[in-house]
Order: sequence, then structure tokens, then C-alpha cells
Amino acid sequence: MFITFEGLDFSGKSTQAKLFVERLRKEAYPVLMERDPGGTAIGETIRRVLLDRASAGMGEVTELLLFSASRAQLVHEIIGPALRKGTVVVCDRFYDSTTAYQGSGRGLGIEGIKTINRVAAHSLVPDLTLFFDIPVEELHRRMKGQHSSADRMESSGKEFYERVRRGYLQLAEEESRFMVLDGMKPVQELHVLVWERFQALVLSMAKTGKA
Repeated sequence: MFITFEGLDFSGKSTQAKLFVERLRKEAYPVLMERDPGGTAIGETIRRVLLDRASAGMGEVTELLLFSASRAQLVHEIIGPALRKGTVVVCDRFYDSTTAYQGSGRGLGIEGIKTINRVAAHSLVPDLTLFFDIPVEELHRRMKGQHSSADRMESSGKEFYERVRRGYLQLAEEESRFMVLDGMKPVQELHVLVWERFQALVLSMAKTGKA
């Protein structure tokens, strides 16, 4: 089973992914948590380049292809083998981030990016995608509350993030695997909703013979 956590920066998705993985381990599920970009030696090298403020001059297509290259290696080296063993794989971001950030945010277009996503992911599709939705104003409020400086991606402006959010919501309308959660809700309340949705997915997959 492959489950992805998506959202704007500072949406709380990473916190929820970690809580979910902790719960899976307590329930004795074989589980692996990864992040995209990253997760492999090659991917982590690419991640550093992507997020480095010194890469401010990076072209939009370069950015797209670097994200995709990191993902291709992650699926090839880690995610694919884990899924074949029956492990529950939880990923903090996957190709929906690329569709929303580069497709909608950078204006590179959705359909072409979806084709690149399929190639990079070796046609892998998440069983469940959890999108934690917050207003862009809340993103900037949370960003100001952190002590470290923003990375290259986080330094993008309000209009960029508005386009990204609209891109995510459009994906959620088109893809039945999406669940949209209100990222303004308390952490524990969100965790309960995530776990309930996971249990429903397990039951559904068992009935269809996919579990």
C-alpha cells in the first residue's frame, strides 16, 4: 500500500505523516517512510541543490526535471522494492507536488507534467493521497514563526502559493484517491481523521482482493 501526504509548505503534512507512521508501527504494520525529493543518496544530493538559496537562478524546466529525477531514483531504489515486499510505504510529498508546484505554480502546464510524472514514477499511483489544506495567509504566518531562514522554494511569493493551492484543489476534484483535510484543525483531530481513512482503505482493499 502506498500513501502520500501533500500540502503547501507549513501545512502540517510532515507532522501528520510522522504521527501516522508511529501509529502504523504500534499496530505492527511493516512500514517505510520516505520523502520526495530525497530518500536516496542521489535524491538527497538533488534535494540540496533544489532547496539551496544559491540556486536562485535555476530555470523552471531544470527545477521540474530535477524533482522528477530524484523521484525516479526513489521509486527505482526504495519504494518499488518495498511495495513488492508488502510494506506500507508513506511518502512526504510525491508527484502531485510537482503537478501543483511546477505545473500550476510555475505555469508549466498540467498535462505535460503528468506525462513526466508517470515516467518518473514508473507508472506507480498512490492508493491514497492526503492533502492538508491551509490558506496562503496561514502559510506565511507559520513561516514567520520559524527561526530558520526560508529555503529557495519557501521564498516564493503569495501569488505563487495561491496558484499552487488551486492546483492541488483541482487535482483533488479530479482524483478519487485524494482526501482533503482542513489543515487548520488541531493536530490530534487530524491524526484521527487520517487513521480512520486508512482503516476504510484497508477494508476496501480487502474486499476487492488488493490488500
